[in-house]
Amino acid sequence: MSDSPERLEVWCAGEDWCPITTTATLIGKKWHPVIIHRLLDSGPSGFNELKDDVDGISSKVLSDSLEDLQDKTLVDRKVISEQPFRVQYSLTERGRSLEDVITSMAQWARAPHGTNRPRRRHQVIGGDQARFSTSRPGSRRWPSVSTRPHTPCRR
Repeated sequence: MSDSPERLEVWCAGEDWCPITTTATLIGKKWHPVIIHRLLDSGPSGFNELKDDVDGISSKVLSDSLEDLQDKTLVDRKVISEQPFRVQYSLTERGRSLEDVITSMAQWARAPHGTNRPRRRHQVIGGDQARFSTSRPGSRRWPSVSTRPHTPCRR
C-alpha cells in the first residue's frame, strides 16, 4: 500500500469534487467509524481484541471491514507471528487523520437534539404480558410481539 494515497475521485451533481461524499465513501459503512474509533482509543489491536471492543460485530463482518479499511489505506495489518498466527491492526497516518471527524460524530451524538438517545429495545405495548421487541426472527431488528413477561435491557 502506498504511503501517499491518491485523492478519491467521487463526484456530486453540479460539483467537480465533493468532500462530503468522499468522506462518506471512506467511513460510511456501519462499522467503519466504530472500528476507527476503537483503534484511535486503544491503539494497535489484534483481531480478537477488536472483536471484543466492537460489540455486536461478527467475525466475518469485522474481517471484511478491516480488509475494506486496508484497501482505503486507513488501517494497516501487520503479521506479528506465524506460529501461532497473529496479526495486529493499527491506523495509518491517513486513518489517524480522521480523529477529528470521529470525535465530532461522538460530540454530535451526545448533544441535546432530542434524538440522541437510542430507542429502547423493548417497550410494553398493551398490558403487562405483551412486549414489543425490535427483533427480526433470529436477529435484533424486526418488530415482533411476545407474550413473555417484559425484562428490561441492561445496556
